[in-house]
Amino acid sequence: MLDNKRIPPGTDPDKASVARMYDAMLGGQHNFAIDREAVAAVTGIDPQVRTLARANRAFLGRAVRHLVDAGVRQFIDLGSGIPTQGNVHEVAQAASPGARVVYVDKDPVAVAHSTSLLADNPDADIVDADIRRPADVLSSPKLRKLIDFEEPVAVLMVAILHFVTPEENPAGIVAAFRDALPEGSWLALTHATNEDRPDTAAAVSKLYSARATSPVTARSHDEIHDLFTGFDLVKPGLVYVPLWRPDPGDRIPDKPSEYWVYAGVGRRGA
Repeated sequence: MLDNKRIPPGTDPDKASVARMYDAMLGGQHNFAIDREAVAAVTGIDPQVRTLARANRAFLGRAVRHLVDAGVRQFIDLGSGIPTQGNVHEVAQAASPGARVVYVDKDPVAVAHSTSLLADNPDADIVDADIRRPADVLSSPKLRKLIDFEEPVAVLMVAILHFVTPEENPAGIVAAFRDALPEGSWLALTHATNEDRPDTAAAVSKLYSARATSPVTARSHDEIHDLFTGFDLVKPGLVYVPLWRPDPGDRIPDKPSEYWVYAGVGRRGA
């Protein structure tokens, strides 16, 4: 676990970070007591929140493997968080050596640990930027060095857009990245929903607003589906996260709606 002697500049140790909370949910070591206390409070609302985090992470791996199989060799992981097991570059480069990956995050701990992890990897890097400012991300020299926008690119927005408020215009953010992509590029995302468990979503949102660096805005299936405007969803469409192309042997929950996060992958046409 992190201690006060290892706090990167710009970190607020008195406020739970959504990136560090996610790291704690996944069993990582790059978090503070305040993050673990916030996760414990979320677990009090939804006891399976750690299971949900792992299901979300598993989707990321499945989606990246699907995209490599579809011929993608370039990935931009927006709101990538703190490195843990099954990082995008590890999955993509295991399937296709030389695949290029750019991570984007503004959390100081996420940036510091990503920088350290990627120091010896010429085909992966981390951009310190806010995904709510797409122009800053897309103009980054680090990103431009690795990503060729003449070739298909996969943009990953996994468990990040529900931290974007309505006033910050999540659809506009997605559109800005979409419009920078060539035909044949892809979008993969997951997003918390308020449909089947509205009380849970509301309680978690209230907790994040009070204790974390970003609030949570859960959205309906239709609202999340609209984020794929300009992309053609591949089968099985926009579904609860454990139902998106599960691997052989994966357990399919009896009540998928208990995993109150939707997942989908779409391809940009002409």
